[in-house]
Amino acid sequence: MIRVTSMKQQLTPLIRAIASGCLPEAEITRIAEEAAQAYAGPQEFLQANPDINYDDSFPIPLGEWVIVGSLPDTVLFQADSHEALFRQIMASFGPEVSFVLKPGQLARADAQTALRRIQTQLGSLYPEKGGYVLLNFSTPLDDALQAVLVYACELPDVLARAAAADIRAEPAYQP
Repeated sequence: MIRVTSMKQQLTPLIRAIASGCLPEAEITRIAEEAAQAYAGPQEFLQANPDINYDDSFPIPLGEWVIVGSLPDTVLFQADSHEALFRQIMASFGPEVSFVLKPGQLARADAQTALRRIQTQLGSLYPEKGGYVLLNFSTPLDDALQAVLVYACELPDVLARAAAADIRAEPAYQP
């Protein structure tokens, strides 16, 4: 039980940071609790949750899979192209936020150029927090791209927390 509590305490601030205000605190706590249980006792967790479709062939631990699978599409963005990824990001902000960059402008861009353009756009949003950083998060399972947004001012803390939890996290655009 101590291990579950410790892991939950480690995961809660990470999930809160990657949620960037898009998840209620109760949902953050629930995800952290379930993931901590899955990390602490994968077999017991699977037995208690027979509806979970996870097996040893997945390239990530069960606890990480619980986190990734629990994040809504307003927090975790998954796509096979940068254009589709940016469409999802735009949709998560809703129509009240206007974007200068349009998804079609990414259609013919190489990966590095597309990521630079997306990051430039995201960096201009929410200047009070230094903008957003597009962060590759975990190991994509079904899509080529899998990312979250974090506030730039929280990036070092998020990277440290992800590393402590042994979850892959790195800025998507690296000049």
